[in-house]
Amino acid sequence: HFDFMVVDAIGRAGGLLCIWNPEVFLLKDCCSTQNFILLSGTIFSNFNCIIINVYGPNKVAKRKETWDVLVRLKSNFLGPWCMGGDFNEIKSVSERIECSRRVQGMRDFNNMIEQLELIDMPMLGTKFTWCNSLVREKWSRIDRFLLNYEWVQHFSFKL
Repeated sequence: HFDFMVVDAIGRAGGLLCIWNPEVFLLKDCCSTQNFILLSGTIFSNFNCIIINVYGPNKVAKRKETWDVLVRLKSNFLGPWCMGGDFNEIKSVSERIECSRRVQGMRDFNNMIEQLELIDMPMLGTKFTWCNSLVREKWSRIDRFLLNYEWVQHFSFKL
């Protein structure tokens, strides 16, 4: 049997789902908004951690609001954080081809990563995770996993 937590989509946008095996991940606490599900618990009975499934809003100001909420939650949810999902933002201009630069959004995103002391896990294989489906001219890396160093120490991850 599996446990789950869901945030419904609004129209065709958003929607999040977390599914876990309670024999592997023991949930202790959780919270959610329209843009993330945060699960606090223990993996394999010995690794206390926070796992966050993220869907970044499309507007820069709304993304910053989401990043600010996550930074504030850090003091309530202690332990190594793992954030994964569609952040709808890039860290640098090298993560976007043929798209306009959004300097403020990148700055906000990088500030959040720094404040939460997260590491951007390198991807193996393709460099980009999204393209516009119409003409395939715009490419971006907006999906990623961000981890605290404790995750890297405890597990060997590759994307």
